[in-house]
Amino acid sequence: MKNSKEEQFNSPTKGKMSLDRVIKELSAYIEEDPDRKYSLVIGTDANGSKVADFISAIIVHRIGFGGIYFWKKAKRRKVYSLRDKIYEEVNLSLILAQEFIGKLKNHFNEKKLESYDLEIHVDVGKDGQTREMIKEVIGIIRGSGFEARTKPDAYGASKIADKYT
Repeated sequence: MKNSKEEQFNSPTKGKMSLDRVIKELSAYIEEDPDRKYSLVIGTDANGSKVADFISAIIVHRIGFGGIYFWKKAKRRKVYSLRDKIYEEVNLSLILAQEFIGKLKNHFNEKKLESYDLEIHVDVGKDGQTREMIKEVIGIIRGSGFEARTKPDAYGASKIADKYT
């Protein structure tokens, strides 16, 4: 059974809400200016090296005109290695992406939904300890049917989710 706090998203401007309400807010935001191009982003980041809090974020980027985001504390768990932590971040993002897309289909027709790029942002990059993992995590994400972004382009994980870890 999931903890109700794990199900609660937070909006910096509108407070706590369910994923269903996130979808309604996102829909209303897109409908304010439906002719613009949008990018949908999911990213997860974690803090800590032995026990970590995982924060997942959903971002709607109105290309060239800002965006809105929602975040939730996904879970707290023991972390055995940096690789373990990154894989858990990817896993949580993919689980959220599947649930998110399923619920989005109720608000947008299939053709319109296909016009929005959904990206999974991962906190790995060419510099630092995570460089060895880039091909692996991109392969996992693309194999799951999503586009992947890594640092420095992975703002969903490295900027938004990271802000709350």
